[in-house]
Amino acid sequence: MPFAIKVLLFKIWQFILKWSSKLLPFRTPQMFTGPGSSLQLCEHIAGTGVKKLLIVTDAMLVKIGLLKPMQDKLGQLGVSFVVYDGVLPNPTIEQIETGLAMLKREGCTAILAIGGGSSIDAAKVIAARARNPYPITWMAGLMRILVPPMKLYAVPTTAGTGSEVTIAAVVSDPSTTRKFAIMDTALVPKGAALDGALMTGLPPPITAATGMDALTHAVEAYISRNCTSKTDQMALEATALIMQNLAEAVKNGGNVQARQNMAQASFKAGVAFTIAGVGYVHAIAHNFGAYYHVPHGLANAIILPRVLDFSKPNCTARLAKLAEVSGLKKGGESEAQLADAFIAKVRAMNAEFGIPTQVDKLKEADIPEIAVKAQSETFWFYAVPRYMDTPDCEAFIRQMLPTAA
Repeated sequence: MPFAIKVLLFKIWQFILKWSSKLLPFRTPQMFTGPGSSLQLCEHIAGTGVKKLLIVTDAMLVKIGLLKPMQDKLGQLGVSFVVYDGVLPNPTIEQIETGLAMLKREGCTAILAIGGGSSIDAAKVIAARARNPYPITWMAGLMRILVPPMKLYAVPTTAGTGSEVTIAAVVSDPSTTRKFAIMDTALVPKGAALDGALMTGLPPPITAATGMDALTHAVEAYISRNCTSKTDQMALEATALIMQNLAEAVKNGGNVQARQNMAQASFKAGVAFTIAGVGYVHAIAHNFGAYYHVPHGLANAIILPRVLDFSKPNCTARLAKLAEVSGLKKGGESEAQLADAFIAKVRAMNAEFGIPTQVDKLKEADIPEIAVKAQSETFWFYAVPRYMDTPDCEAFIRQMLPTAA
């Protein structure tokens, strides 16, 4: 089939998705915001009658004692808990099933996710599996969770993924070198806390990568053809907050206000891309994670400026608006100049934060398969402003080989 015909068909498909999505029950969690809000969420959980929680997190957060104030608070409130700390970056089916087995063995009736996007995504799927008997792989795609999940609450400890508000959970299947998304409105947690004080100890590299992840969500949502007035507002507000606060959060991790602002930016970007979707940055980054275990935020940061270069002819005005809210408009610039200024700003941020331009583990032999998988994900799920054909996608990915100029 000629590429132009294929693009037309997928544009029609995306148009159908856009209008059918208006019928979906998108919602946001009950939110608790500000330093100490994680303890307020604990009080809310106790008030719902939960007696035993499965806390889903990673071992490092347990080791540094980040969970202890929440654990102490839950104990004071009469809520018992067990901790599953086996989640690693890019959570796998096996990790999720292990957490599910602990939940069933311990008789937990609700789940509290504490951590980055990986912990929250794993907790989402554990909650879904607790009520649905079919395999995790069966849930891949759109709206395939038939029975409402177990009650889920979330406390993000990084400001990047926005997973506390999104309908998505991303899972890795190492047996097939596949990373797939489960997308269902039922996955949105019941309640969440944006507690910037929990993020003050986050190391600069992780702060930078997760912050660029949030920026990617905002930007891809804003240039999506499935954007709405609501997603535009959220994406622009998120972009402005990130431009004003990310560098400070990286340089001065103890700045609680900068951390809180970044948590708010991540949340707003999450709302935006839940409705508008993302694009090629994510489609390719998911494969870098599946093949080479590149952390998701880092992969997004590496890919983002290149995708914006490619997309610019079809979204110049939107990139110019992003430049404006980023404080880059001085007066008299054309839209094309502002678009270029925004892309240059993204590159400059990556350089400032020490984010590489290439993927060290990327192999030439893997590129054709990565391109096919990225194309399939994009065509079926993302209303990008400009599509690549498969040879273009391969050439695009090839730019990130470690030997590339």
